[in-house]
Amino acid sequence: MSVMRLNNLRPEPGSRRPRLRVGRGASAGQGKTCGRGVKGQRARKGGYHKVGFEGGQMPLQRRLPKVGFRSAMKRARAEVRLHELALVDAPVIDLPALKRAGIVSAFAGRAKVVLSGELKKAVTLKGVAVTKGARAAIAAAGGRIED
Repeated sequence: MSVMRLNNLRPEPGSRRPRLRVGRGASAGQGKTCGRGVKGQRARKGGYHKVGFEGGQMPLQRRLPKVGFRSAMKRARAEVRLHELALVDAPVIDLPALKRAGIVSAFAGRAKVVLSGELKKAVTLKGVAVTKGARAAIAAAGGRIED
């Protein structure tokens, strides 16, 4: 069996049908009207109705309810769990240290430590927001928060 390479990839035989050459006479099978029928809007070139138009009926994309939401701020904000702080090898944990450790996204502009998991080592936080519960847990582990 030969090795698959990008330069010798080919579609399976019979998977791609040849292009129909329309308007080349009756013997070609798609002569005269080129398979468009007779007269009417769909027979003309150019102006067809807009995308999603259903002949005046309320289109599907307007019949269905709106759903979902994508926060524009999500990229710039990051949540850090307590147990993830132990993964950072830095004397002071700040936003750049969290980014280097791969805990928050490179696009994050702010980070907040939340009470999730447990913290076993003492850490020093600087310039990172902390929830009330996480603040108590960090203090209980012997850590401190510099604002």
